[in-house]
Amino acid sequence: MKTGALSIALRVGAALAAAALTALLTVSGASWRLDDFLYDLHLSHWGYPPDGDVVVVAIDDRSLNELGQWPWPRDLHAQMFDRLGYAGVRGVALDLVLAEPDRNGDDRDRALAAAMRRLGRVALPVVTAPLRQNAPPVEVLPTPVIATAASTLGHTDIELDAEGTARGLYLKAGLGDARWPALGLALIGLDRQAPAQSAARGPLPGLRRPASERGSPYLWTRDHYVRIRYAGPPDTFSQVSYADVLGGQVPVELLRDRWVVIGVTATGLAPRYLTPMSDDVRMHGAEYQANVIEMLLHHRAIVPLAPLWQALLAATMLLAVVLAMLHPRLQRPGLVAGSAAVLALAGSVALLRLTDLWFPPAATLMMIGAAYLAWLIGHLRHWRREANLDTLTQLGNRRRFDHVLQRELASARRTRAPLSLALIDVDHFKAYNDAHGHRAGDKLLQKIAAVIASHARRPRDLPARFGGDEFAVILPDTHVEGAARVADAILADLRKLDARYGAREDQRVSLSVGLYTCVPGPHTHARTVFDGADAALYRAKENGRDRREVTRLGEV
Repeated sequence: MKTGALSIALRVGAALAAAALTALLTVSGASWRLDDFLYDLHLSHWGYPPDGDVVVVAIDDRSLNELGQWPWPRDLHAQMFDRLGYAGVRGVALDLVLAEPDRNGDDRDRALAAAMRRLGRVALPVVTAPLRQNAPPVEVLPTPVIATAASTLGHTDIELDAEGTARGLYLKAGLGDARWPALGLALIGLDRQAPAQSAARGPLPGLRRPASERGSPYLWTRDHYVRIRYAGPPDTFSQVSYADVLGGQVPVELLRDRWVVIGVTATGLAPRYLTPMSDDVRMHGAEYQANVIEMLLHHRAIVPLAPLWQALLAATMLLAVVLAMLHPRLQRPGLVAGSAAVLALAGSVALLRLTDLWFPPAATLMMIGAAYLAWLIGHLRHWRREANLDTLTQLGNRRRFDHVLQRELASARRTRAPLSLALIDVDHFKAYNDAHGHRAGDKLLQKIAAVIASHARRPRDLPARFGGDEFAVILPDTHVEGAARVADAILADLRKLDARYGAREDQRVSLSVGLYTCVPGPHTHARTVFDGADAALYRAKENGRDRREVTRLGEV
């Protein structure tokens, strides 16, 4: 395979590997913390004023002070339903668990059931709870008297993310089978005037559970996951006190043709939930249900992209980015990486705003950053290597030679090991250049460099080119005999090359090698070693070239 084709294959392979890793990270949810942070940051600036369809009737602290200790007798709720029916509300979600008979007698439950029938369009909650510790959960429904009077039932399972934030909701859930709609969905399904394409009657939005997963009768099964688009922070929705409605102090116009959620907001009686809109301020369950109803009524549910589409989108972006960054003609990969990161983030926001689809961008952003970091590290290493290499022969350059000689000299002083240096000069190189041209001369230098490098094979050996036709080899921990064997092998291999510059046999390029070996002492300097090898090289040239000469010295 040619070098160009190999380079292209390596670039494509690196891009495909990055794309595959990005897809895996995206669908695995490994970056969920950053994804949720970005999602919350955007959602907190994407509120909207409610359309006035939903009113919260709050069982608040003032209501408890006026109406007595909780729980209240259920005929009180019957009076509330009659009040709401008189006001002409569209429907009521009573977010209270009525699983046990009224402690004051069955007649209170029958009174409540009768009021619910008179009003019609009443939704009651279904919850899950274990019968005893460590037992499987069961569905807890209202008492039979009340349940039969309700128009519909819906689950109130509030989905909390890993850090305890209520971002999403399953529109369907149940034990073994997701048969119960969410309470808000069940309520608006009672609207006889709702169009067929509404959330209550049309196809449900949401991310479906895999068809291969079968529900267990002992497990709470969920389906149609959506993320809630909250109208705003807590107290965004209209809220009236239960006691005021019951006492007739709330204008009928405020309730007429509205969906009503009745829930507990009094301190300490019901849990509150963190939302993306609330920071550290928690939202009570009644307003949570109001947000769900408002969202479903006006088709504002946010649906996460299916995992396959998430993977394809993330992989495609990374593939394009990495291929662009690795393109040999690209001058500014940092600009490409930065632009791609901004585009990925902006694309996620645009997709959310324009289509109500959520694409988690964190894995893509992290992989773009990782790809640029890998490119930067690779190029820093390349630039460092290029700064220490001779570009023609790929041997060490003079800068590299000086650095390694100082390092090996210091090491030899500590270990009392011998250090050898070979200086090599190409004989008659100018004549060869004049005869064959500079291009042929460059090729000859490359061949000579390859010969020298082939005999400096140990990890610490350094073959180098000073420039022009001068070379050197640093041989750490090498006695004079070993250095001589290396020099002789280099000379023998060069004689095999066809490097003639004239017609006669003796008109060919050869090498002159000067060797110096010493055991460095405290006062031995790099210049001392270099001058010793240079003196031997001078003698080799004086004695007829195509040979090596050695300077033997002990401790200097």
